[in-house]
Amino acid sequence: MADDTRDFAALFLNDTPLLDVRAPVEFAKGAFPTATNLPLLDDDQRHRIGIRYKEAGQQAAIELGNQLVSGALKRRRLDAWRRWREAHPDGYLYCFRGGLRSRTTQAWLGIEGLSVPLVVGGYKALRHFLLDTLDRRLASQPLWVLAGPTGSGKTRVIERLSRAVDLEGLAHHRGSAFGRRPGGQPTQIDFENALSIALLKQAAVDAGPVVMEDESKLIGRCCLPPRLQARLREAPRVVIEEPLEERVRVTLEDYVRAPLREYAAYYGADQAFERLAADLQAAMDRIRRRLGGARHQQLRQALDEALAHQRRYGDGDAHQGWIRELLAGYYDPLYEYAMRTHRHGEILFRGTRDEVLAFLR
Repeated sequence: MADDTRDFAALFLNDTPLLDVRAPVEFAKGAFPTATNLPLLDDDQRHRIGIRYKEAGQQAAIELGNQLVSGALKRRRLDAWRRWREAHPDGYLYCFRGGLRSRTTQAWLGIEGLSVPLVVGGYKALRHFLLDTLDRRLASQPLWVLAGPTGSGKTRVIERLSRAVDLEGLAHHRGSAFGRRPGGQPTQIDFENALSIALLKQAAVDAGPVVMEDESKLIGRCCLPPRLQARLREAPRVVIEEPLEERVRVTLEDYVRAPLREYAAYYGADQAFERLAADLQAAMDRIRRRLGGARHQQLRQALDEALAHQRRYGDGDAHQGWIRELLAGYYDPLYEYAMRTHRHGEILFRGTRDEVLAFLR
């Protein structure tokens, strides 16, 4: 049986299963990729016990906790923890600071004949470790930036490299006004935790450059750490250059066809198209001011006509018109401006997507 651990790096490098016994409201604010939330106390119980602790001290709070989690409710808690332990014999448990809640859970499981080791210091210690790791890695990790206009297929290259971190994947967002995905995005804390773990794993392999896609400050609502923003501006660049028609094809896949499959898997085939249509229209409206009134009206009409055609015939090719105009008239000028004014790193290589992939490999 493993002992309680302070080896936080090993937990994350090995994707160790974690049992999080904090209240649901705490888990929702921030957790770790391999954590399962099976709380000792629900949100209301935690609130009530916190009040008792402030008014009457720790022992009174413990007594109230034992009253609130007893009988059939305690049995349900124990059964859920037992099932988790049986599924994850190598796992560890934690609460916020590695204190009363985790040790109570550990003791109750011990009475049941189950031994589960603790993460010493709990969530707070794990979070501090990841923040420190993120700061150190962003200060020292060699980076190469993969650049290219919208539709050049940067994410396709990132996904095929072993020495890369997929920022858009971690943010669960495709990185533009049209980039929302079903299920929403992680919290900022969860995004930072996942980024830190990804960099920790890269550093464990070797010290060579890690490739990241060129991103602005925000990926959807997830904000890149300021140090990473600065590194991406200054790091050496590898640039994908593809003709407009190839970028139209890729963007059609990324904005319409792949999302439709993703929406069908998430919402069901009967709801997928209408949900996607509404999200595409909302995305176009979000950039109304930047497009300007006349161009927005033109593109929105073209989008609506393409959706009507697709709704009637099941054919997504009609979207190519508005996508072509959006790329050439809106996204390309934005990209060219950003490259001239905000990106300063040396260009290491230019080429097609396949040539860039070969170079990076």
